[in-house]
Amino acid sequence: MRPQLICVMLSLVVAASLSMPAQTTPATGVANRIVVAKAARTLTLFSLNRVLKTYKVALGTNPVGPKEREGDGRTPEGAHVIDWRTRASSYHWALHISYPNADDRRRAKRLGVSPGGAILIHGLPNGSGAIGKAHLRHDWTLGCIAVTDEEIEEIWRLVPDGTPIVISP
Repeated sequence: MRPQLICVMLSLVVAASLSMPAQTTPATGVANRIVVAKAARTLTLFSLNRVLKTYKVALGTNPVGPKEREGDGRTPEGAHVIDWRTRASSYHWALHISYPNADDRRRAKRLGVSPGGAILIHGLPNGSGAIGKAHLRHDWTLGCIAVTDEEIEEIWRLVPDGTPIVISP
């Protein structure tokens, strides 16, 4: 190939890449850790020690303190993992959090109550996607962590099953 043609081709590639919009998430990269900060209402995905993306979230209706029992409206705290996922839920896609862990079960047993379960990172209720970020105006879940439909689709792609998640106060 002639040097002039190579130079022209490289110039076109560089020009095209400069005109492309910046990506909001890495084209590659898989999260190997999730950190949810309840007080800040954020969910952050990490790859090694690098932040991939941070999302604003809505929590359970009674978000202060750790989940103690089924129906308390609290989002759990502590160390868990993403242990399975489903598109067949009442919400737009969902990643299941392995709550209750051993500590959660011990606490509930001490209190003589059921710890509950079915804690998810999920999108909006099916058919409500148009609400978008307006869902962040108040905490509305039963204890889950909610993001927009577009965000759960992105999280779904970046987070494999088995990913550790730490939920802090």
